[in-house]
Amino acid sequence: MTLVAIVGRPNVGKSTLFNRISRKTSALVDDFPGVTRDRNYAQITWEGKSFAFVDTGGYVSTDSSFIEKQAREQVLLALEEADIILFVADAKTGLHPEDTLLVDILRRTSKPIFYAVNKIDGPEQTRHLAEFYELGIDRLYPISSAHGFGIGELMTDLAELIPAPPEEVEETETNEIRISIVGRPNVGKSTLVNQILGTQRVIVSPIPGTTRDAVDTAFERHGQRFVLIDTAGIRRKGKTREKLEKISIIKALQSIERSHIAIILIDATEGVTDQDLHIAGYIQDRARGCVIGINKWDAIDKDPKRTKRFMEEVRDRFRFFPFAPILTFSAMTGKRVSKILPTVSEVFAQYNQRITTGIVNRALEQSLQRHEPPMVGGRRLKFYYATQASVRPPTFVLFCNYPDLVHFSYERFLTNQFREAFNLDKTPIRLLFRGRQKGAGEE
Repeated sequence: MTLVAIVGRPNVGKSTLFNRISRKTSALVDDFPGVTRDRNYAQITWEGKSFAFVDTGGYVSTDSSFIEKQAREQVLLALEEADIILFVADAKTGLHPEDTLLVDILRRTSKPIFYAVNKIDGPEQTRHLAEFYELGIDRLYPISSAHGFGIGELMTDLAELIPAPPEEVEETETNEIRISIVGRPNVGKSTLVNQILGTQRVIVSPIPGTTRDAVDTAFERHGQRFVLIDTAGIRRKGKTREKLEKISIIKALQSIERSHIAIILIDATEGVTDQDLHIAGYIQDRARGCVIGINKWDAIDKDPKRTKRFMEEVRDRFRFFPFAPILTFSAMTGKRVSKILPTVSEVFAQYNQRITTGIVNRALEQSLQRHEPPMVGGRRLKFYYATQASVRPPTFVLFCNYPDLVHFSYERFLTNQFREAFNLDKTPIRLLFRGRQKGAGEE
């Protein structure tokens, strides 16, 4: 996934630009109970091109405060990690020495850079661009983050540099299980990876990954092939990187995107944090299978009251993931790590499950008998038939007379009914509502 980073001085309008673009085009728009969204990173789709978008802190070269130092480190790391840079300046304050310093840094990279001058509210104000040409830049984009002026042209040109998505090829249902292990810094991801690989001792080969410096690791257990996604990308990278949570989120997003099952790792000594929920929200958005792994369990398992409170907290804060199995273990000692792969295999079996059309329609009919569809605008909502459209996750299409008016509460009821009917208690499932096409028969 291409990573685009916005950089610039404080208060030039980077966050406003980010919010305008992500609010219009981000795939991550639904707010689920228990999920807090940090809108400083998002997955964006523009003209059919998808990419990750990150808004960095304001760059100040001389401020010695801790916060500004972190912001400066964050910008420099973004420059290293990003594929495309979007520089933003402020037309109202004019060319600033910090702009010049940052542009000098940008010139040292060979990556594509787009230079935008913000707070230009229309064509008549483009005269404010003149002084910014002193930076020696051939193409400047006049934009208004607040009003949208110039955003379309900028994003269209930027999207031209993003590779087109590959044609989707339906995977066979017998191939490898791709696993991503994601979580905050220092929760034990690398230790867990090494523990899993060390106990298996059947590593097949390293596989070059699709992200920069990523190396996927394939191995087998009991005849089943597994691939750990981007194990290089999740190893410890030093104290500075560990503090930069926005970049770690992007790394997690890249790994989740390429996996079937995501293991989100929680530190038992710290409890569930907002960032754990951020990452879980991405797993949910991408409809991946999920296992909640509680690491360092040996540090608290001798206190029954504490462990009970902890598990109650996990179930409450991850209530939007009621189907995700919860495992407790110690990556350091290896205690109960052996349960992870069998659980992943069980989740994947459901994630990859196909149900025949006849069984799907019997389940729909029984659900309608249990709870009659509600009235919509004075007319009864009617369901005609259903079929499974795809797997990974199991996705069902339900044909009805008013597909756009199915209330979320009735959708949730049908989802739960399908879970129970098909024994899909450990996987996400999706219901899609469609109008019945002319000539389509009823079953």
